[in-house]
Amino acid sequence: MPNIDILRQDSSILICIKPAGILSTDEPGGLPSLVRETLGDPGATVRTVHRLDRVVSGLMVLARSRSAASKLGQQVMAGHFDKEYLAVIHGVPESPSGTLTDLLLRDKAERKTYVVSQPQKGAQEAVLDYAVLQSASGMSLIRIRLRTGRTHQIRVQFSARGLPLVGDKKYSILPDDCKIALWSHRLTFAHPKTGETVDVTAPPPEVYPWTEFHIDAERAP
Repeated sequence: MPNIDILRQDSSILICIKPAGILSTDEPGGLPSLVRETLGDPGATVRTVHRLDRVVSGLMVLARSRSAASKLGQQVMAGHFDKEYLAVIHGVPESPSGTLTDLLLRDKAERKTYVVSQPQKGAQEAVLDYAVLQSASGMSLIRIRLRTGRTHQIRVQFSARGLPLVGDKKYSILPDDCKIALWSHRLTFAHPKTGETVDVTAPPPEVYPWTEFHIDAERAP
């Protein structure tokens, strides 16, 4: 099991990089369990307050106390916990920036999410804002800010427009030989104890397809 890269921690929060292939939830082999192993404390309080898809990597914040978990959870529910992603998609969107709004329906049996055209039982509105940062080699590097947090939202909304994420094995039929190019790049929230604004960023790994673009090593655009 991998050691987890911990960027910041105190008595209330721990900010780390979730590797691809690791569940966000607290179970054997899940991120909280691996964080405890990294800390060398199997009894440490480490609580999940938001999630990333198993195949997705990047920044996550975990709570180090029950109180912190409650306060962070309230921010997530109220929409005051801002999440920004970087992604590489096949193609170039018609508009260099915009808002995507869809109705998404989750098929639990297939473990897939679909865009539907009409309201129906179980369908939920999904909204995100995006901006194209660069285009190269038939691909585009985009920045995404989620307004809602639906399962597989980013992957489904872009795939439905013929712009699948590079490396997405579930929502793309293109034969990409790489991991999915979706990275949790930036988190902004109020510290649950001090109330200060926590604004943390991390660049994606230096592997294909990220290496096709010029991304600032310290802070992506």
